[in-house]
Amino acid sequence: MNDFTIRPARMEDVPLILALIKELADYENMLDQVTATEEILKEWLFEKKTAEVLIPQVGDSPIGYALFFHNFSTFLGKGGLYLEDVYIRPEYRGNGYGKAVFRELARIAEERGCGRLEWVCLDWNQPSIDFYLSMEAEPQGEWTIYRLTGETLHNVAKGEEI
Repeated sequence: MNDFTIRPARMEDVPLILALIKELADYENMLDQVTATEEILKEWLFEKKTAEVLIPQVGDSPIGYALFFHNFSTFLGKGGLYLEDVYIRPEYRGNGYGKAVFRELARIAEERGCGRLEWVCLDWNQPSIDFYLSMEAEPQGEWTIYRLTGETLHNVAKGEEI
């Protein structure tokens, strides 16, 4: 892992971040769901600062990204880090870079006094599941994610019948 570093994303990384998001979405067969633009990412990541991005790189070459934000556990009574995306380009996998990214995320969580680091994984993504289990991550099988989005979100916000 010589010449490997992890750095915080900068405003000029927005085109790179969007390209990496699309690479991940393509891998997950969800490319058609990406509506993010450079302008949207600039606003939400760097102006509103609602999430943070880490860029792992070998030399000067970015090899992926990790996007995370704070959440809160009422049971713990403290904040946590929620990892929305972690992506290492396929040609760099298997070299310890993913574990290094998780190590950095865990370090950040501890430095900030967070009680947990959590994320979700697609049920069919066995290579990622195996990787997470190798770090002794604990699957939370008793939870189901629910989501409101698009027109349904709008209708609920307006109190309209669904």
